[in-house]
Amino acid sequence: AQRKLMTTSAAITTCPVLHEDRHVIVVNKPHGVLSHPNPKSAKPQRSAFEGRYDADRRCFHSAASEVFLIHRLDQDTSGVLLAAKDEKMADRCREAFEAEQVRKKYLALCSGGGLKPEGVWLDHLVTEHARHQVRTAVRRGPRPNAELRYRLLHYSAAHRLSLLEIDLITGKTHQIRVQAASRHQPLVGDDVYGSFEQNRVLKKALQARRLFLHAFQLSLKHPASGQPLVVQAPLPEDLAAVLAAAQIPLHL
Repeated sequence: AQRKLMTTSAAITTCPVLHEDRHVIVVNKPHGVLSHPNPKSAKPQRSAFEGRYDADRRCFHSAASEVFLIHRLDQDTSGVLLAAKDEKMADRCREAFEAEQVRKKYLALCSGGGLKPEGVWLDHLVTEHARHQVRTAVRRGPRPNAELRYRLLHYSAAHRLSLLEIDLITGKTHQIRVQAASRHQPLVGDDVYGSFEQNRVLKKALQARRLFLHAFQLSLKHPASGQPLVVQAPLPEDLAAVLAAAQIPLHL
């Protein structure tokens, strides 16, 4: 059975598989890989799963099987990505996400200081699509529609860097990046909402060459068994190297 699973997963994804059973598959999506193809792009694209993508059903059709995408990670974000192997399981997983019964934890390295040991960020975010670009901004006034909780794991005074463990309660587009930047804590390597000058300095000093945002843990009830399913993705080597260069320990 294990051999059959391995051949199936090789046919439906080129990403490292973190967990697989008859109902779901969880992969470690690398930085630079899309969760699903962008239909408006003419360039070759590498997606988390293989085969033709049906945007209406959020489903990949590979030679081996159908795979239903449950949620998304930005192209620049690495980490845990969940998919289901049939429509019934996909519906159950999506319902759990919508009911906020899924815990998503991230590691983020922010450029800035002065954060309390832990806190809650609440904002109203608005996302606009213009000229093949997606941009999200904080709108002051309306009731919050975006929430995250953070824990400060380490602060480096030498580089003014804060390593955060983030519990993402809602899942808005670019949410962590925008909420951090709006508090003058932009994510290291964020070339959209971050500081161009600071990114240049940190690239030279710490070899921080990309967005430091990694989805390291996903927890939910298994859609078939109801048992707890907790999947973790190790921190990629390039991000671990940035922490080592900044002498920031990682203790989760």
